[in-house]
Amino acid sequence: MGPLNQNVNEFFNQSTFSPPKQGLYDPQYEHDACGVGCVVQMKGKTSHDIVQQGLTILLNLDHRGAVGAEPNTGDGAGILLQIPHRFMVKAAAAEGIKLPASGQYGVAMIFASPDAEARSQGRKAFEQVTAEAGLKVMGWRDVPTDNASLGPTAQASEPFMQQAFIGRGSAVDDAADELAFERKLYVVRKRSHSAIRGVIGKYWYVASVSCRTIVYKGMLMPEQVEKYYLDLQNPDLESALALVHSRFSTNTFPSWERSHPYRYIAHNGEINTLRGNINWMTARQSMFSSELFGADLDRAQ
Repeated sequence: MGPLNQNVNEFFNQSTFSPPKQGLYDPQYEHDACGVGCVVQMKGKTSHDIVQQGLTILLNLDHRGAVGAEPNTGDGAGILLQIPHRFMVKAAAAEGIKLPASGQYGVAMIFASPDAEARSQGRKAFEQVTAEAGLKVMGWRDVPTDNASLGPTAQASEPFMQQAFIGRGSAVDDAADELAFERKLYVVRKRSHSAIRGVIGKYWYVASVSCRTIVYKGMLMPEQVEKYYLDLQNPDLESALALVHSRFSTNTFPSWERSHPYRYIAHNGEINTLRGNINWMTARQSMFSSELFGADLDRAQ
């Protein structure tokens, strides 16, 4: 009868959390249509109020999101913020980590395996990849979450949420050069994905890694985002911008990683040429070059 009649824990494909090709369904024809919103303090003044306004926008985009047969399992929702330095200093200190000044460290928001052993192996591999890039993992933090409001399908594929704090190390000498640091963090993300996902565990996904921004997202409904991520309730968590997204998956299967915002964008509508773009980029990959990335570009592919 096919996997649609199996237990939800066995429903998802091991690598993508979506069903395999079957009957009239083919995952290559999937598209999205969603809701997106943004609020910005134009003078750059950070506050928790901006975060709350962003979450309010998200609640008002509930009609642009979707749910499945379970009324408490959503297609995905999330929020992108500036790294809340004051909050992160306190959160890191609770783990025995002393953070440098704002912009001098990066935060990786990581979906990891619920299995403690696989999670430990993933952390070691990530630390090795980071060291190879000339950066240093300063420490880890388990992100507090509450999945009580989530439906069975969302809980069945729920990752373990963790953050890694990354120092500049020897790779970035100029303390004022944030873009150079961002490029190194990009290489770390790409390298860790190849080294960990599918090798150590299917759950590994870096939702964001940056010295500027951070993403809280998941296979959630808009109203569940703040309930799930307890960080978002903390008044010390401040930002001057908030980009939110409520996913309406018109003919795709939802998953934790497919939720938005992505690391740089949140799109509203269907990117129908996605497969073509991926194929063109893959065909030209061997010709890529960059004075800024240098040899790191090959490592990131």
